[in-house]
Amino acid sequence: MKSTHRRNATATGALLTAAALLTVGVQAGSASAQPEESSTAAAQGRSVPNPGALPAQLSPSQRAELIAKAQGTTAATAGELGLSPQEKLLVHDVVKDQDGTTHTRYERTYEGLPVLGGDLVVNRTAADRTQSVSKASAAELKGVSVSAPADAPAAASAKALDAAKAIGSKADKAEAAPRKVVWMATGVPTLAYETVVGGLQDDGTPNQLHVITDAKTGAKLHQWQGIETGVGNTHYSGQVTLGTSTSGSNFTLNDAGRGGHKTYNLNRGTSGTGSLFSQSNDTWGNGANSNAATAGADAAYGAGVTWDFYKNVLGRSGIRGDGVAAYSRVHYGNAYVNAFWDDGCFCMTYGDGTGNNDPLTSLDVAGHEMTHGVTAATAGLEYSAESGGLNEATSDIMGTSVEFYANNPSAPGNYLIGEQIDINGDGTPLRYMDKPSKDGGSKDAWYAGIGNLDVHYSSGPANHWFYLASEGSGAKTVGGVSYDSPTSDGLPVTGIGRDKAQLIWYKALTTKFNSSTDYAGARAGTIAAATELYGAGSAEVKTVTDAWAAVNVGTRSTGTTTPGKVFESTARVAIPDSPGPAVTSSVTVSGVTGNAPSALKVGVKITHTYIGDLQIDLVAPGGTSFRLQNSSSDSKANLDKTFTVNASAVAANGTWKLKVQDKGASDVGTLTDFKLTF
Repeated sequence: MKSTHRRNATATGALLTAAALLTVGVQAGSASAQPEESSTAAAQGRSVPNPGALPAQLSPSQRAELIAKAQGTTAATAGELGLSPQEKLLVHDVVKDQDGTTHTRYERTYEGLPVLGGDLVVNRTAADRTQSVSKASAAELKGVSVSAPADAPAAASAKALDAAKAIGSKADKAEAAPRKVVWMATGVPTLAYETVVGGLQDDGTPNQLHVITDAKTGAKLHQWQGIETGVGNTHYSGQVTLGTSTSGSNFTLNDAGRGGHKTYNLNRGTSGTGSLFSQSNDTWGNGANSNAATAGADAAYGAGVTWDFYKNVLGRSGIRGDGVAAYSRVHYGNAYVNAFWDDGCFCMTYGDGTGNNDPLTSLDVAGHEMTHGVTAATAGLEYSAESGGLNEATSDIMGTSVEFYANNPSAPGNYLIGEQIDINGDGTPLRYMDKPSKDGGSKDAWYAGIGNLDVHYSSGPANHWFYLASEGSGAKTVGGVSYDSPTSDGLPVTGIGRDKAQLIWYKALTTKFNSSTDYAGARAGTIAAATELYGAGSAEVKTVTDAWAAVNVGTRSTGTTTPGKVFESTARVAIPDSPGPAVTSSVTVSGVTGNAPSALKVGVKITHTYIGDLQIDLVAPGGTSFRLQNSSSDSKANLDKTFTVNASAVAANGTWKLKVQDKGASDVGTLTDFKLTF
């Protein structure tokens, strides 16, 4: 797995110069910022035709009782599902709807070995009748030999260390002996070893690389990163109320009213918990980064609002649903420009940013990172390939929802991710939900191969789906921010509102998704969730379906198909200065019947200091050339544009080329993306 994308630009400048943060602490259990009434669970219940499909608000003891009951009947469930005698079920989580329907998530073992990618969800009615079963893998688990060569563990460790070194880890040994498992997430179930390598990555993020190797051949089958990272907004949230406790004559950042969430000061350390924030008075921080408690107050506030959002809006008591809080650590490392969730310690960690000037301890980063914990406790979306993109998108979606829920004028809700961190050095956000490609790396729509991207880029289509489902397509202003969201098929989408979209996503996450859910599975899961909540044929189901079609996943609710296929090259091609030769980037089109369309979409992204120098042509497989842009006096930098070409006279299949030539002296650039949408 890869760490959070971070551009090498001058980052996090004088953003917080006069942000006065007077944080007044009160006793444990006090409320954070009050949500708008429209975001409460009660309001959602009134807007849902089938409120019985809403998540029930379970106390920790009620959830524990459901888990114990399910665990006591695992043998009977395995028999009902037709599992082999070598297989056993272990209960991972239970979610209950208000009408009594339960969704029990199981892990599997085979001959006593953990089965990775063998998770499944059994949905039962209030009368305890099985309605449906959702499996991470449809493969049959049988006939797997559990004996391995004597040297297999050593070979697995060596392979894992090589993989970890490739991402910057300096570890010289694995954290523990390789664990023998059955790998079932991709293809035929295979006896394998899982090896975990620690250390630190190149950017200072802790490493927790999981590497799967074939027990018999030693070949690497898969890898993913156990540390789930993300960056967020570093501006402070103004004067807020915190839940604190007393310890002797001192006050501590221990929110006993929210599961005992504690906030610790690592004081530039990179391990352990450091020291619990403690002082003689209950006023925390002063708005200045030189005061260590300022970052502690922001972290505690973000954790409290995230807890309240999940409990009050979605009926979830804590990250795992068990009423137990995670904990937060601030002032991690030296000038560490990131933040991360570690499910191993069940904790959230924040760096202090470039020059230790901008701690990444804001509201949206708390919501984003702690949602990684919710995902781990529910669907377990593996942090790799398409499921990894959906994992990241889930954190962006819920982090955005937390920001809107807080209704804090100092940190207003919007569909921009990291809009005030200035990590790009030019005031632009880290990510955009209305048009993800505006960040220069994320994708607006799905295409074959998107799972090969960094998970922070492959999250783009799901983030785009959430915006479209919430607000709809086209130009509009929401909360004072202007958006203009396109669709890949050129057809409009009518939004259903953020409250409904976030509820549908959460229900799909907790009852439909599994560890290997891909974009097609996310579409099916959200449509099923919307159908249960709002009814088949409802406006909500239509919007959910159409929003997926608008990001090139499936068809419209009316049956109108999305563009047949998207073909893209992200190879970087240097453009030499004039009078240098023309350069080309190629994509091979296949599986398209007949000629190209009369409105072929040609997406072009070029970094260049003077785009007027550029002459750009599209060359069809037979050699026919279409001029997209002549050189001109346009002095703007960089090109990110979709051209429309009438290519109906040429065959669709074959190799298409984008040809770019610099016609003016003194500037060079790079072609970074060439995409054809049929």
